[in-house]
Amino acid sequence: MSTPQVAIVTVSYGSDEALEPFLASVPSAGAEDAVVVVADNRPGFGEAERIATTHGAEYLPMPANLGYGGAVNRAVRGLPDSVEWVLVSNPDIVLGPGSLDVLVATGSADPRIGSLGPRVLNADGSLYPSARDVPSLRTGIGHALLYRVWPGNPWTTRYHRSESEPTGRDAGWLSGSCLLVRRRAFDELGGFDDSYFMYFEDVDLGYRLGKAGWLNRYEPAASVVHTGAHSTSESSSAMIRVHHDSAARFVARKYPSPLLWPVRAIILAGLRVRAEVETRRGRGGKV
Repeated sequence: MSTPQVAIVTVSYGSDEALEPFLASVPSAGAEDAVVVVADNRPGFGEAERIATTHGAEYLPMPANLGYGGAVNRAVRGLPDSVEWVLVSNPDIVLGPGSLDVLVATGSADPRIGSLGPRVLNADGSLYPSARDVPSLRTGIGHALLYRVWPGNPWTTRYHRSESEPTGRDAGWLSGSCLLVRRRAFDELGGFDDSYFMYFEDVDLGYRLGKAGWLNRYEPAASVVHTGAHSTSESSSAMIRVHHDSAARFVARKYPSPLLWPVRAIILAGLRVRAEVETRRGRGGKV
């Protein structure tokens, strides 16, 4: 009987359309004996259980909607002790041939690596931003306040500069859309902070991994496609607000000093304005 060393965890929330091609892409990605778990945040809706069973994956219904990080944490806790690497992925990802094997090989070659991210492409072949620096206070303020009114400002440019550089490197954080984590590092930190219901749990994890001495490695030799067929598109206005709420939570926790409260207030005000602007645009309203 084989002893699995790699696991794959994906989270479904009525994600039938995306789940089928994701699971179909798993065999060619590598890690022949990988354990595959579908954590379902919306059990009883759709056909996630049937799809998971058809592809030989374990179906794990959640007791409630635990959010992305909470569902991943629940799934990881139930994995066999032998598992050393866990690929955490959105269901709207199609894994490229050999991509998982490349990530595992790169991570196994360097014990300092706590997480790895592949090159992520959009469905049209363009590069999806998946490896960035954790923004400094100055960059965070400039990006939060000016991105919508002056997209080419130097702070946003600095934050986005890695998007056009598909070269192997260490990053501040890697996109949780497709992320391989060393289980020991993940467990040491208690997994994702599940107070982030959705969004920024990956930024927070990368930041905490870095603080704990682990590396976040971007490995573009492994490639996946982000199809964008994700259930959050059903309620874009609500998701915009959740995104900005999570960003505000991260800022408050990264810079907790009482002396920095004016700076936090400026960033949070900028995030609130951006949320309102993006929500109105999403509804077709004037800004």
